[in-house]
Amino acid sequence: MALYRKYRPATFGEVVGQEHVTEPLSTALSSGRINHAYLFSGPRGCGKTSSARILARSLNCEQGPTPTPCGVCDSCVALAPNGPGNVDVVELDAASHGGVDDTRELRDRAFYAPAQSRYRIFIIDEAHMVTTAGFNALLKIVEEPPEHLIFVFATTEPEKVLPTIRSRTHHYPFRLLAPKTMRPLLERICAQENVTVDDAVYPLVIRAGGGSPRDTLSVLDQLLAGADDSRVAYSRALALLGATDLALIDDSVDALAAGDAAALFGAVESLIDAGHDPRRFAIDLLERFRDLIVLQAVPDAAARGVVDAPDDVLERMRSQAERLGTATLARYAEVVHAGLGEMRGATAPRLLLEVVCARLLLPSASDTEAALLQRIERLETRLDVSIPADEAAPRAAASTGKSFVRRSQAPEPTPVAAAEEPKAPAQPVQPAPVPPPAAVPRAEVPPPPAPAPRVEPPRVEAPPAPEPAPPAPEPSPPPPAAPSPPPPAAGQPDAGAVRSMWTTVREKVRERRRTTDVMLDGAIVVAVENDTLVLSHVSAPLAKRLNEANNVEIIRDALKDALGVNWSVRCEAGSPTAPAAAERSRPGLGERSDGRGTGAAPPPPEEDDEESMLAEAEQAETAPRRDPEEVAIELLQNELGARPIDPAR
Repeated sequence: MALYRKYRPATFGEVVGQEHVTEPLSTALSSGRINHAYLFSGPRGCGKTSSARILARSLNCEQGPTPTPCGVCDSCVALAPNGPGNVDVVELDAASHGGVDDTRELRDRAFYAPAQSRYRIFIIDEAHMVTTAGFNALLKIVEEPPEHLIFVFATTEPEKVLPTIRSRTHHYPFRLLAPKTMRPLLERICAQENVTVDDAVYPLVIRAGGGSPRDTLSVLDQLLAGADDSRVAYSRALALLGATDLALIDDSVDALAAGDAAALFGAVESLIDAGHDPRRFAIDLLERFRDLIVLQAVPDAAARGVVDAPDDVLERMRSQAERLGTATLARYAEVVHAGLGEMRGATAPRLLLEVVCARLLLPSASDTEAALLQRIERLETRLDVSIPADEAAPRAAASTGKSFVRRSQAPEPTPVAAAEEPKAPAQPVQPAPVPPPAAVPRAEVPPPPAPAPRVEPPRVEAPPAPEPAPPAPEPSPPPPAAPSPPPPAAGQPDAGAVRSMWTTVREKVRERRRTTDVMLDGAIVVAVENDTLVLSHVSAPLAKRLNEANNVEIIRDALKDALGVNWSVRCEAGSPTAPAAAERSRPGLGERSDGRGTGAAPPPPEEDDEESMLAEAEQAETAPRRDPEEVAIELLQNELGARPIDPAR
């Protein structure tokens, strides 16, 4: 006997994954509130007809109506999943008996009283196949049936049922089963069948079944029938179901992450040599991109059941999600989805698959917004990688949430550039515009009258104090060092990590309330004290406004979305005096040519300026938003040296 017949549920308690239907029906049976007509709708193989039989069994049980049939009375035995049937319960297939003559005959039989049961029940399967004339013939008896008559309509397309019939029924929609619900069912059935199944086989079976319990059990039955030594191996299931080998999917994604065209087209060649369908490979590759996108957005997606894969595959997928950005994965999914549409009915699917691979490797070949975002993402990644390791932390501390364009406007000399500098001809150097002397190359500056310590070009640091020149008033003793803030909790980002992600936090704030985002201009991340993010603002009125409950809640929600933390927020007035603030204000680290640092606090505004900032913040709430494409083009122009860019490219 087939598995889907052998393990067909006999009570509502055995129905898996349809609690939204079985629980209300059980309650109605217990309270005796029974309707004369029911409509069960949903995809194929999700339990509509089985539930209709369970309903008939519960209604005609000698202990009933009850949601738990006794299973021993004549009616329960006759209406069991593999029972002989009951003369008072008639099941019709409307696909072959949907004409007006069939429905008239059914109507005439319906008036007779039940022979040996409490109710006379008609189960009409595929009810959407009944013609309009047939529904009209049933309309009167469905509207005003005898007390002993109950109709149960089961259909996959409830919208095709005559509205006058549908309005007189209790409609219960059935749904497909999620993978996290289907897998325990399969494991329980395999245990009862005494068959060992490889862990990687379950995702293949669930994916082949498409969420339908009946289709999934049919696929599993086929694998169990061909199992050697009561064991279903992954290799045999892979060959039998026609799915793509996970190794080919991993090789393709790794090749895309590395930009290796030879490896990507080699994977396609291996796919064809193995006899796999190119369209099926594209579908499996698109599902992998979906899993990677979900893993980036939800790190615990596997624990929640959103992503179903073996543990070793999950580790590889997490590694791939770290190497590929969100915009890149989104564009990959769009390109593969468009390629699947082109492959439908194609005479050369391999050629189209290779064209799709070429599009994946070349984002500049597309003029879509996704391609532009991917190119910007690559530029940001390259800028982050180009920062030396010893300057990464000061550079992150110097950033106040501005874009990467400001960092690129004042590139710092690298060790290679410093090594080649003595070979260039000497040129005069302009004096520094700020009081602290900046580090200059040794080959371009004449030796000073007093000996000065040597400054290494690769690390831009403020030189020590010069030799005493003119007499100056005796400096006051330095203030005592401020106590260091408490470190953040284990596993949570520190202040440097928050500064590096401040742009993303500001974007989340802007999505919620633009006024709060405008008020954050001039705010600096000072420290993370336990579960509190400490900000500093040069404007006391704006700092007071930021400490209001609504603004704190907006910033807190933005931090939760961007960093996954649940912190409170406190904003202090005045420039920070912590060592991190002094480090951020050093010249050379994020300082621009006009002397303003991207990470240093701006000068305190005047009272009139504070009023204008508050007015600007209030007006920003209703200001029109800029086109994302214009913003992206402006970022690219700044990054590429203000070179004009054609939007069509």
